Amino acid sequence: MTYDAPPTETEADPPPLRNRRRRPAPYLLLVPALLTLALGLGYPLVRQILMSFQEFGLAQQFGTAEPGWIGLDNYVHVLTDKTTWLVIARSVAFCFAAASLTMVIGMALALLMRQVSTAARIILQVSLLAAWASPLIASLTVWNWLFDTRYGVVNWLLVKVGFASFDGYSWLANPWTFFLVAGVIVVWMSVPFVAFSLYAALTQVPEETLEASQLDGASRTQRFRFIVLPTIRPVLSIVMLLQIVWDLRLFAQIKYLQGAGGTVSETNLLGTYLYQLGVAQSEYGMASAVAMLMLLLTLVLTFGYVRSLLREERAS
Repeated sequence: MTYDAPPTETEADPPPLRNRRRRPAPYLLLVPALLTLALGLGYPLVRQILMSFQEFGLAQQFGTAEPGWIGLDNYVHVLTDKTTWLVIARSVAFCFAAASLTMVIGMALALLMRQVSTAARIILQVSLLAAWASPLIASLTVWNWLFDTRYGVVNWLLVKVGFASFDGYSWLANPWTFFLVAGVIVVWMSVPFVAFSLYAALTQVPEETLEASQLDGASRTQRFRFIVLPTIRPVLSIVMLLQIVWDLRLFAQIKYLQGAGGTVSETNLLGTYLYQLGVAQSEYGMASAVAMLMLLLTLVLTFGYVRSLLREERAS
């Protein structure tokens, strides 16, 4: 006669996934973070929404006049202004160009770090970390010197290789070359974060799967397309999402370059345009309306990435 021992606690089947998801503990752990977000971001957001429907200028700011409720007038004024649409188009184009270039270079560096020796990888990582950790103003000052009209190294090198027209050329006076310089600076500052994030994701790709596919005759391109990319897609989506948000609300880099010689009216992006309305012209109501449109634009541009993230979360 045989006797089957009752299952021990460790051998018992885990609770169904659906029941585990209904446990309240994970949601309770979110409460402090949600309360902090509500306190830190809730009031400014509500205040800005209200101001976007009010006539709010310098008099209202100093309390000499009451803010008047004007409904959608600020939005109508902003949306019927041709300058606003030029700034939006310029911001979206610059955002996607800079974010795409950043992702491509970041991915290339992440793959390079996987292939090189340990010593070369450490040197590369330290260099990227130094570039990323440099103070913003110090970095902008160095780039400004590099592209300086009279003493810049870039002009000197171009003249030496035969482009005599760049002798004394002002990169910031022309809007196209202004955004070329701005793009170089923004990409240079953003690439280290992307490279480190994607390198961390690449370390999670199973080596045995890559080796097996190589033995089966898969080319390098096929292994990257059908194994590496699907594995790192969640990280890739999040990094791309963050990059779009950051590049769409650029302010410091553009403002600095405008002060160094750029034409403000032809180089404004949404961040500097909002600053110009709110601080320079004291049109706080219209600046709030632009801020709301900027928030809406960010949500629209990132909707696809957020939806794919939610889909991957459900699938996992």
